[in-house]
Amino acid sequence: MLAISRFQNVWLTFRADAEGVADFWRQRPGCLGVDVVRNLDDQDLWAIVSRWENVGAYRRSFNGFDAKMILTPVLGRAVDEPSAYLPPDELGENVPRRA
Repeated sequence: MLAISRFQNVWLTFRADAEGVADFWRQRPGCLGVDVVRNLDDQDLWAIVSRWENVGAYRRSFNGFDAKMILTPVLGRAVDEPSAYLPPDELGENVPRRA
């Protein structure tokens, strides 16, 4: 599973805050890797890209007090858009929530 959280017009401490999210996630069970990246064409656009063994591991990474204190202040400021992706063969029939 791939999760991409994008950020535009980032704040002064964004990079350190995003690296804190990445460090936290790297220690969670099922995390295969995390990168903090910056867009090549738009210097104000950043992303935290994470790879997970499965959807459950990703969702469980949000559980607990430490997760709330580290993840919420950063991810709550991400661009409001869907962020979780699976290969089409793994996804099966996907009914959008807004349908």
